[in-house]
Amino acid sequence: MAHGLVRRESVETEMQKSEEKRKTFVSTKKRGYDVTRNPNLNKHHRQTEPSMVLLVVVVGMAFTLEERLQMGTHGLLPPCFISQDVQLLQVLKNYEMKRDDLDRYMFLMGLQDHNEKLFYRVLTSDIERFMPIIYTPTVGLACQQYGLIFRRPRGLFITIHDRGHISTLLQNWPEKDIRAVCVTDGERILGLGDLGCYGMGIPVGKLALYTACGGVPPQQCLPVMLDVGTDNEALLKDPFYIGLRHKRIRGQAYDDLLDEFMKAVSDRYGMDCLIQFEDFANVNAFRLLSKYRNKYCTFNDDIQGTAAVAVAGLLAALRITKSKMCDHTIVFQGAGEAAMGIAELITMAMEKEGLVKEKCLKKIWMVDSKGLIVKGRDHLTHEKERFAHEHPHMKNLEDVVRELKPTAIIGVAAVAGAFTEQIIRDMASFNEHPIIFALSNPTSKAECTAEQCYTLTEGRGIFASGSPFDPVTLSDGRTFYPGQGNNAYIFPGVGLGVIACAVRHINEEIFLTAAETLAQLVTEKDLSEGRLYPPLSSIGVVSRKLAVKITEYAYEHKMATLRPEPSDKEGYVESLTYSTDYDEFVVDSYRWPEDSMTVQSCKL
Repeated sequence: MAHGLVRRESVETEMQKSEEKRKTFVSTKKRGYDVTRNPNLNKHHRQTEPSMVLLVVVVGMAFTLEERLQMGTHGLLPPCFISQDVQLLQVLKNYEMKRDDLDRYMFLMGLQDHNEKLFYRVLTSDIERFMPIIYTPTVGLACQQYGLIFRRPRGLFITIHDRGHISTLLQNWPEKDIRAVCVTDGERILGLGDLGCYGMGIPVGKLALYTACGGVPPQQCLPVMLDVGTDNEALLKDPFYIGLRHKRIRGQAYDDLLDEFMKAVSDRYGMDCLIQFEDFANVNAFRLLSKYRNKYCTFNDDIQGTAAVAVAGLLAALRITKSKMCDHTIVFQGAGEAAMGIAELITMAMEKEGLVKEKCLKKIWMVDSKGLIVKGRDHLTHEKERFAHEHPHMKNLEDVVRELKPTAIIGVAAVAGAFTEQIIRDMASFNEHPIIFALSNPTSKAECTAEQCYTLTEGRGIFASGSPFDPVTLSDGRTFYPGQGNNAYIFPGVGLGVIACAVRHINEEIFLTAAETLAQLVTEKDLSEGRLYPPLSSIGVVSRKLAVKITEYAYEHKMATLRPEPSDKEGYVESLTYSTDYDEFVVDSYRWPEDSMTVQSCKL
């Protein structure tokens, strides 16, 4: 039976679980060696070093003596008993010994493979420190090196040649209660292009943040790679490449694969199973979103998640500029998925302020690889046509900025250095507080650095980036802490909220609600320090607040299918969140061979 139907039997059941979440009991038939090698059950951590030498380092043993005796692990572990707190210190000590960020990424992924509870305990102990490793920017480098560092498969690999059998492949996945799927075809990984099967690092990383930030239990998350080939010649010649070695298959065969995948997921896990699309190329992203958004519980993070976090930053910036959204003129460097998603949500925010849609659209300009998008220009897509205005064609971004005098520029084209010194100085010349968002990932693709923005605007610029930048101290002693417009502020909270009340279709208002809620969580102190977002250290609290708001919105607008409606939505959302505390075990009856003593099932 699909989980959506099961969950609707009793909201109170979930609430009751919350009261014992710090004392969880797990029933298992696994014993001995199998227990110490199962990442979902294990309290013992082994780590394979990235040097390719299978060096096993035991950094902790948290099973009690009673658990070891009953589960047949006594003698398989050293005799010392070490708490999770001490294990955390051991992991951090090992982490500090790694040589570079890629080594740190591999170390953490190895920990995830062998002990999920400890992995998430580490992440949540200092999410601001570890997010740049498991997510942007390091995950981009990890994807480029995925074949070299590949140790243990995570997630489900479905190829174009599996058409007709996807439901069978889903049966092979051991977990039956899946509530969030993150899927990619690897064609547009960050700003790095077509990485084919190497792009699997993105769904894995995204879903790790569903748990670390949103509290969605990892067993309820499924990363998926749809491998249809790659057009990256270097990968096709790469001896370490782990995917199909042929060109991308497109057209009807591709569409049939997607149709079958979406139906198979919903048939197996329920119509309220969330399916997040990630890093699909522009040519597919928009049409697939349009095709599936009213049929399944789905969204595209590159379009809608990026939009929400960017609009949240703009809404926070309005508190500095003392203005409304409709007072602004915005120029985008880039006209792809991210630009279109942000632009659409900006128009919704402007409409909410009372401006008619036609005038909202005219306040947004876009520059792509061929220059300013204007009416009459050749080969404009339907999406670009909406933002094409009457104006002479201009090829150079510097000329566009000087001509249009925008109040905000937003970079989402992964063109490093696109915001030149001249552009930043010009923005500062006709704006008291120029809004400059360099949102492209990874850091190497950013349109400008935080230091360039703050220095060239003499500290008047309002800056946000996609990847993290260090604080900037100006010559006058002022220090600014750049706001990172990280999608992780949005998608874990949206995911948790959608899952919590079993939403079946996700509309744009949900993302505007998320953006508004996020902006409201930015304090005056944050703004004074240059932050347009709450500190990343508070992202767990932020995600839960977003989830509660989305749950309230869903019930108010009759989008929620979970019945009965929880009276205490905050308590209900909290009851769903994952605990990193180790479980205690209920062991099935077992007869000791040496003395025929029966050990009955018990709670330890």
